Order: sequence, then structure tokens, then C-alpha cells
Amino acid sequence: MTKYIGAIDQGTSSTRFIIFDKSGLPVASAQKEHRQIFPQPGWVEHDPLEILNNVHEAITEALARANLHPPDLAAVGITNQRETTVLWDRQTGRPLHNALVWQDTRVDNKVADFIRHGGQDQFRGRTGLPLTSYFSGLKLNWLLETIPEARHQADTGNALFGTMDTWLTWNLTGQHVTDVTNASRTQLMNIETCCWEQSILTAFDIPPACLPTIRSSSEIYGIINQGPLQGVTLAGLLGDQQAALVGQTCFKPGEAKNTYGTGSFLLMNTGTKPVQSTAGLLTTVGYQFGNAPPHYALEGAIAITGALVQWLRDNLKMFETSAQIEILAASVPDNGDVYIVPAFSGLYAPHWRENARGIIAGLTRFANRAHIARAALEATAYQVRDVVDAMTLDSGITLTTLKTDGGMVTNELLMQFQADILEHFPIKLTDTLLW
Repeated sequence: MTKYIGAIDQGTSSTRFIIFDKSGLPVASAQKEHRQIFPQPGWVEHDPLEILNNVHEAITEALARANLHPPDLAAVGITNQRETTVLWDRQTGRPLHNALVWQDTRVDNKVADFIRHGGQDQFRGRTGLPLTSYFSGLKLNWLLETIPEARHQADTGNALFGTMDTWLTWNLTGQHVTDVTNASRTQLMNIETCCWEQSILTAFDIPPACLPTIRSSSEIYGIINQGPLQGVTLAGLLGDQQAALVGQTCFKPGEAKNTYGTGSFLLMNTGTKPVQSTAGLLTTVGYQFGNAPPHYALEGAIAITGALVQWLRDNLKMFETSAQIEILAASVPDNGDVYIVPAFSGLYAPHWRENARGIIAGLTRFANRAHIARAALEATAYQVRDVVDAMTLDSGITLTTLKTDGGMVTNELLMQFQADILEHFPIKLTDTLLW
């Protein structure tokens, strides 16, 4: 009897395929990193074909490790980096440009123009989102205006748009679909109706013919007919942070989780009615299971947390592996008055400052690389504290426990510092509580 489930986890830095048994325990996984492409300051791109190839390789490797075959899997789901924008040719299947990553800021000037002529929150009532370079809509506009013939192809439905869930689903099943959680991050979907909002499509000059069909987060989208999972049912789509909300079983209003990854993202379930933020947070779809009503969430999105550690590793060569930052940071008793504001892509929640850029402050001749390492970890915790305070203001709910996940939660120094500056607010790491 089939008793396994597969999950494609397509993230900002890498792609994983994980196989779970019927009790929900992982039995095998494989992971492939992909290139981060920086053509200009503030521009961040991924190669969609490289990512697709990594998906196939990770699947093949994980199946081999588990000694399993496609018929052993009951179904597969996809979770993905959100907002990252792909435009491809329907006929050839080839991308018309590298994917524009969610961190990319090349549309800052477009954002500024809209803000001058209507304010940053002019679309918030319809989408739950402020105007910022973070979301997909203006990225798609840039692609349509920049790539020769792209607009004509999009007008006729021969160029297709999607976030990474749509790109992978189309390549695996041939279906051009997305789910409500990913659609809610384009700034093109009406947050109440969960349909594409024509007034915003007009404002951003986006032709409807290039857009995917919006579906729920849990249903059968199709049978995989390409790659190593041929014959397996694709039955789940969720943006990565919403997937963490579901994975942490935050199904009741007021329950919240924080993911410490490339960025950090705190989501609180607000029930079946969207709650508009007045404290700099985002209103987003949390999940929708089949024909049930969608559940909404408030989100505090932080652009740079784990990416700051990667920057210290790759650009400044301060250590060889990301895990080594904890040893280095723990070698000094405090930050030596060094503070970092990692605004590599501006500042996200709750400040939404497009023009902010990163700084390292408080440097003296006393400071060394260990103080900088410690300041980098503390920068993550301080940003999360800002979002927790905003969440309390918006929701009127004082969190009693913060469920956490993501690659950085293995850093005990960071997690303990986080608990300390939340004034002994308990942090739940799977089955461990920090005070």
C-alpha cells in the first residue's frame, strides 16, 4: 500500500525534496543550492532552468536514498519562495529572462512614481499590501516593458507569468495555476474575493491572458507527466511562509509562527476575515483547503536575516560555513557596541523604507570580526522584536508562545538572545522551550 508523501521545497537559496512516511516523519531528503545572480547593486536574479533541473536532481537523489519509486508516493506538494517572478514562452517553455527574486529592488523608481500619485497604501484596501518593490506585480511590469516582444506575447497568452509554484507546476503537469497564498503576494489579487483585481491589472498594465488560474492550497492540480515523478498526483501548493504556518499547526486565530531563513517572516492566523494592518504589517491569505473558506494572516516580513550571515561568509569571507558564526559570535561577551542594520533591499516590516541601505555602526578600533558576527545575529533578533510589537498593536493579542522554524533556529546564541529581548517571552523550537 502506498504510504509516503513527497514535498518539493523550492527556497531562495536552495531546493529540497523530502519524503515523509504516513506518520509524518521524514525518511529521506536531498538538497541542491542554486546561484544567486547580482547583475547590479540591488538586483537579484535566479535561473529558472537551473532551479527546475535542481528539483529533478533532488527528487531522484531522495528517492534513491529511500529506495523508493514514484508509485510509492501517494501525492506530492510544492512550497516555494514567494513573489519571485518568472515569465516564459508557452511554446518553447524557456524563460524570457532570469527570475526576478523577491529581494530585487530594480522597480524602486516605479514604486516611487505610484507613491507620489496616490500614496504607499493606495492598493492596501484591495490587496492587503503597501506599495513596495517586494511584490510580483511591478516586477512583471518591468519584464513586460524590458523584454522585446514580451508584451505582445503576454497579450496573446503566449508568454506566461508565475511565481515559482506556477513555474514548477507548469513544467511538471502542464497546468498554468497558482494557489491563493502565492497569488496574494503578487499585489494583483483582491484579498476579499481571491480573484485577480482588474483595477490593479490596469494600473500596472498587466494583461490578464498571461496570468495563472487561482486555486486553493489543497486540491488535485494534475498528474505529473515530466521528470522523475511521472504518474504521481500533485495535490498541494503553498507559499513557503504559509506552509510553515500550516506545518506549525497554527489553525486558530491568534496562533503564530516565525521562520528564520534567508529573511524572517512572522505570521499570525486571524481567521476567515482579513484584518487590515495599521502598524506596518501585511494582510495575506494564510491557506485555503479545498472548498473551505480561506483563512487569513497578518505577516511581518523581514528581508534580510540569514542572508546577512551568507553575506559575511561569501562577501567578507569571515568564516567558511554559516554554522561557524555562532562559535565566532560566542567568543566575545557582547557586541562591543557594534550594530548592523541589514537593509540590503530596503527595510521591510514594519518600516517599509525602500531607500534604506545597510549600515554597520559603532565601529572603533576595539571592534573585531567576532563583534561584527555577534551584531549580525543580534540584528535578526532586533528586527523580529519590531515585528512582534507591531503584531501586538494590530491584533490586540499578546502572544504567549512563538513557534519557530527555519535554518537559523539551530543557532542557540541567537535563539537565547531572541528570548531575552522579548522579555522572557517563550520561544518554542519544535519540542524545546527557551526562556
